[in-house]
Amino acid sequence: MYYRRKILLALLETFENKLDKISLQKLLMLVSKQQEKADFYFVPYKYGCYSFQANADLHTMTKYNQVIEEGKTWVKTDTVSYMPKLKERDRKAILYAKNLYGKLSTDELIKLTYIQFPYYALNSIIAKERLSADEYRRVTDSKPVNNKTILFTIGYEGISLEEYLNKLIRNDVKVLCDVRKNSLSMKFGFSKSQLQNACEGVGISYIHLPELGIESDKRQELNSQADYDRLFTLYRKEVLPPVLVSQEKLLKLLKDKKRIALTCFEANICQCHRKHLADAIVNLPGFKYELKHI
Repeated sequence: MYYRRKILLALLETFENKLDKISLQKLLMLVSKQQEKADFYFVPYKYGCYSFQANADLHTMTKYNQVIEEGKTWVKTDTVSYMPKLKERDRKAILYAKNLYGKLSTDELIKLTYIQFPYYALNSIIAKERLSADEYRRVTDSKPVNNKTILFTIGYEGISLEEYLNKLIRNDVKVLCDVRKNSLSMKFGFSKSQLQNACEGVGISYIHLPELGIESDKRQELNSQADYDRLFTLYRKEVLPPVLVSQEKLLKLLKDKKRIALTCFEANICQCHRKHLADAIVNLPGFKYELKHI
């Protein structure tokens, strides 16, 4: 079992085996903030801090009869005690959360996390009504805003969905442009429907342009940078010229929305076709903006 799932089960166990979904997310973040290296990351969502990974893990654990979903509540049904299976620091973090926040209602936990971590209330649909004017101003002040027009590129290799989304949010990206040929991914959160839903949940539009990607069979033997360079030479010669209209569509989108990001898998920009696509857009007539790889 993944260690992070033991954290979830131990948290439920400590809170009498039952937590409503919103409280669980809030308490999990408060625990994560005490960890040396967090097992879960969070994004600003409809009711504040939210971990897509935690929610997915809980749903997976229902298949193993470890938890059940009762309406808006998660219930631990596994009879195993997971607290003894945790690292000492993590046990202390959960017990600290229990002692400090165990008597708070869901509404009180919401307000507490909004005040302590205003960034995570950015997309909350209830923040304004739950906070004072000064508290809500801290939330709005934490929103990244930049009117400069920038074409971004981003890869998701090596980071969680939440870390990836936070990069987009903190750079005030308005539209994510998925330029993979095939938008399926073995990595959680990055298949098309998952990524689209996650983006829209944090206020970022999503579009998929598969015609700008590279066929998977051409990516099989990439063992050195020279292999990548040969692939991208073919990409520039064979793939990009016939899809000029799509490149122009992206330039128009950039002009309209000001901050868009091209995305694919590789973290290393020199090993991803999005660099060459971005360069092609930069060379289109009318491009006079900044290109930034994040």
